[in-house]
Amino acid sequence: MKICVLGAGVVGLTTAYYLVKKGFQVTVIDRQPGVALETSFANAGQISPGYSAPWAAPGIPLKAIKWLMQKHAPLRVSAEPEIKKISWMVKMLGQCNNDAYSVNKSRMMALAEYSRDQFISLRKDIGIQYQDGQGGTLQLFRKEEQVDAAEKDIKVLKALGVPHEVLTPDQIAQVEPGLRSVIDKFKGGLRLTGDETGDCYLFCQSLKETCEEIGVTFQFNSDIKSLSTQANKLNGVITEQGLQAFDSVVVCLGSYSKELLKACDIDIPVYPVKGYSLTVPILDTAYAPISTVMDETYKVAVTRLGDRIRAAGTAELTGYNLDLPKSRTETISHVVNDLFGKGCDLSEAEYWTGLRPMTPDGTPVVGASGIDGLYLNTGHGTLGWTMSCGSAAVIADIIAGDETQINSQDLSVKRYKK
Repeated sequence: MKICVLGAGVVGLTTAYYLVKKGFQVTVIDRQPGVALETSFANAGQISPGYSAPWAAPGIPLKAIKWLMQKHAPLRVSAEPEIKKISWMVKMLGQCNNDAYSVNKSRMMALAEYSRDQFISLRKDIGIQYQDGQGGTLQLFRKEEQVDAAEKDIKVLKALGVPHEVLTPDQIAQVEPGLRSVIDKFKGGLRLTGDETGDCYLFCQSLKETCEEIGVTFQFNSDIKSLSTQANKLNGVITEQGLQAFDSVVVCLGSYSKELLKACDIDIPVYPVKGYSLTVPILDTAYAPISTVMDETYKVAVTRLGDRIRAAGTAELTGYNLDLPKSRTETISHVVNDLFGKGCDLSEAEYWTGLRPMTPDGTPVVGASGIDGLYLNTGHGTLGWTMSCGSAAVIADIIAGDETQINSQDLSVKRYKK
């Protein structure tokens, strides 16, 4: 059975790997000259099942208004009256209630925890190296109300059996000694001990080599024009070289999945949420992070990647704009300087931007599309690497007709038709 995976980011690569392990003949097509050159290139470096939560939550609408007025705002919304943006925002606001949050977070946590287990198995199976670490994620609270608000998440973590630690400022300094000189800035923390770190780009480079060794074919520099369907059945993929016939296709194009599927009358509520990152060499390890810290006030994650610091954050609703203005990187620069300024020289930082494919409820779209032979694995938002192995294993099971290891019913696009 010939299967085509559209997209060579981390979701597309893991999908190809799990499919070829099932015995399928797999081809990956991407417009870029190599793997992981878009959203997967310079992400936050986190594999964070414990931090998997929907952005749509009770109280977010009021917080969003306050954020828009901050100098170092975690959220920015462009002034252009874009219909897709407005429609997506309305749908997201509809999820900002207790019942929806509980369902969405539980669904996301289940997939993310399953994905973390797949990462562990993958390391054992192929010995993949990607500057990985298993030091957990430390969520930092600068305000007492943030400590109080975390109780809701802690209840979910307890219900799902997710290992975690509630820390005092003194305990934060023990876990992350690089914060000792600024520990007076924090009221408390929540440590998710099962979370991991690593370089997603290195992961993708290594996984590509493994995929090639076990039979995956890659077609780079190939623009995908459209999908070929007839009588509600997929025929293949049309690229600039013409029609290529496949038995099945899995769309893993992130933010660009929506437009391709629209021509097939499949509407997925995925919007490109722009994010920024910086990477800077460490000058003094005594003032550098050991693993990942998440500044809850600014929604910026700061991660240790070997001899580098990677920081990522900001959610900007501005369509497919990939400009990289200095004004948009000030928030992540501010957080790195505020927390670990003594450990690095920000004048040496390299900046990057990418588009996160977000759904209104935070959960990716994984499963059958409604067209025979066409499958979806997209919409992972900020958790693409975290959920990549899990969602890839799920879609591989679905295509193979095997029972999925977690409940996959509410992961498909059908949930938006209820």
